[in-house]
Amino acid sequence: MKGRAPNLRACGLCHYPNGRGRPENSGIANLPVAYFIQQMTDFKDGLRNSAEPRKTNTGLMVQIAKAMTDVEVKAAAEYFASITRAPWIKVVETATVPKTRLAGGMFIPLPGSETEPIGARIIEVPANPEQTELRDPRSGFIAYVPAGSIEQGRLLVTTGGGRTVACGVCHGPDLSGIGPVPGIAGVSPSYQVRQLFDLQAGTRKGLWSPLMKSVVANLAADDMLAIAAYAASRSPVSR
Repeated sequence: MKGRAPNLRACGLCHYPNGRGRPENSGIANLPVAYFIQQMTDFKDGLRNSAEPRKTNTGLMVQIAKAMTDVEVKAAAEYFASITRAPWIKVVETATVPKTRLAGGMFIPLPGSETEPIGARIIEVPANPEQTELRDPRSGFIAYVPAGSIEQGRLLVTTGGGRTVACGVCHGPDLSGIGPVPGIAGVSPSYQVRQLFDLQAGTRKGLWSPLMKSVVANLAADDMLAIAAYAASRSPVSR
């Protein structure tokens, strides 16, 4: 979509023209049209915000949603829904990660080969920082996650682990989504954890958010990390 001053920007500037997105925002390729439109409505109506006040691009999305017409939102939704999903994020379990710095809302590896313990973190970095700086739509990301988190996440996603509901009930057995419910397979784990946290904190309270209220109520931070690690490790499926 062509940008229009002062508050409307081209979607591809942040999410890329192919909709694959970056860790500081989200992938929007192949989202259901109804879901896309509802999220833009939630942004516009002040029903979707970040629990992290420093997450300034959430506020930017609110401004963009308010500046767009219903026709423009629908056109954008239909365009991105038509794009086939493809592998974009490689999930790697590890005990140590490259030392990084924050730039543009994401982690960038420092020059050299210094590492540090990953701890209880997800460190999502560009596979090729130079290409990502140029916003190359063919250069994806690596998500480092703690060792064992994918299996821990598999148990939570597939069974609920006594703390939540199996994700496949709404997101489908292959996590590709059902009806207006979006797919979560292959989605940035950084983004997924932010959304689980926002839902738990109550800063996402749009039309469909109550469906997730009981799902996230008893999740600890480690649970969210594990769920996101497992879901991100699955092959993305288009529908």
